[in-house]
Amino acid sequence: MTTTPIEVSPTAYDELAATLRGDLITPDDQRYDEARAVYNAMIDKKPAAIVRCRDTADVVACVRFGRTHNLTLAIRGGGHNAAGFGVWDDALVIDLSLLRSTTVDPDNHTVRVDPGCTWADVDHATVAFGMTTPSGFLGSTGVAGLTLGGGIGYLSRRFGLTVDNLLSADVVLADGTLVTASENSHSDLFWALRGGGGNFGVVTSFTFRCHDIGEHGVIIGGPVLYDLADTAEVMRWYRELLPSLPEELSGWIGTLTIPPAPPFPEELWGRKACGIVWCYTGSHELADEVLEPIKAFGSPLVVGLHDMPFNVLQTAFDALYPAGLQWYWRADMFEEISDEAIAIHCKYGALLPTGHSTMHLYPIDGAASRVREDATAFAYRGGGWAGVIVGVDPDPASAESISQWARDYWDELHPTSAGGAYVNFMMNEGEDRVKASYRGNYDRLVQVKNRYDPDNTFRVNQNIRPTTRGL
Repeated sequence: MTTTPIEVSPTAYDELAATLRGDLITPDDQRYDEARAVYNAMIDKKPAAIVRCRDTADVVACVRFGRTHNLTLAIRGGGHNAAGFGVWDDALVIDLSLLRSTTVDPDNHTVRVDPGCTWADVDHATVAFGMTTPSGFLGSTGVAGLTLGGGIGYLSRRFGLTVDNLLSADVVLADGTLVTASENSHSDLFWALRGGGGNFGVVTSFTFRCHDIGEHGVIIGGPVLYDLADTAEVMRWYRELLPSLPEELSGWIGTLTIPPAPPFPEELWGRKACGIVWCYTGSHELADEVLEPIKAFGSPLVVGLHDMPFNVLQTAFDALYPAGLQWYWRADMFEEISDEAIAIHCKYGALLPTGHSTMHLYPIDGAASRVREDATAFAYRGGGWAGVIVGVDPDPASAESISQWARDYWDELHPTSAGGAYVNFMMNEGEDRVKASYRGNYDRLVQVKNRYDPDNTFRVNQNIRPTTRGL
């Protein structure tokens, strides 16, 4: 993806600023470096300008300005994107982070969400009413990016992916018009938004279906950690057990380093481990029976299952992974956790290069797998796991070592995969990887792109290239 920098006169930017409620930030502004920073500190991009939008009218103005001046547009929501697509060199960044309101309708079990919200914002609003909508695994993750890529999380087994619970979205299109996409309006666009990323416009509002969970929003969850030497045994047990569990119980598995902080016992701080983080959202009267198989297995180092509001589990790792760390991501989808894959996980789990580096496998089964593969743009519906390998560290000097570990790990593991990846976990990896990640839905996505963004105005993303202009 290459673009030629476009020179826009200061007068033109002054004219844009005069139309905005939000702030226009250019490179000579003292706020510029802070405004261009993203969650992954390994990304260092220098945009031409950044607009911190205050409303939909600001978004419309930015899209039209970008088109008029032939500027690359980058859309920033929560800023978590693995590849740092929320900013881009020489681009006009449409920053949505100030748009943070939520509106809960308890009677109809819905929540309307602004595009700058994080999932912590949403859970704060909904859990107070004993309900929530499926999301991811970190409260600091942005709603917009996670939703548009699919939305795999703790509730996927019971209630489906985030996109399976999206009811409608307001979208600013490439020509600057605003439409509402739903099953009954611009249904082709609505289909594409549910997994197709930011390829089709700027979403300025999401409306989600909510679900009652736990006991008035209180679930039972937390980690169960095992000695790293038990990884192979734990993974074999987990792959067989998980599909048989009630859908109210879900858990992701990974290799990790036990954080050097409470509530973990001090004698375990810094120890490498295999862990499963469980989340049970069903009736507490049935909890003992449902949780017995996971409490009884093996010889765990820690059994950290507790009653807690859902948003406490959702934000449990936020402090461990603050913005500004160095990140290098590699990812794949897996239809099974094979013995060959387990051997590779054992090998690289023992080689975890830093305390923050980790590997996770997130289940996609239950309700998420009962949705047809072509019902939404998100294609991997046959059951299995979304896997991610992340090299992470605060120190920029570690960037090469954590990246090499992740690359080597992925190179060995990839032949055991289903071919593509969860787009929210991908770096800037090229068109072939994008096609593999959408499988049989890719051609239909191109058709929607041709209709709504034929000039590829929205191309700083896991790009689906239109064919109408030969771009």
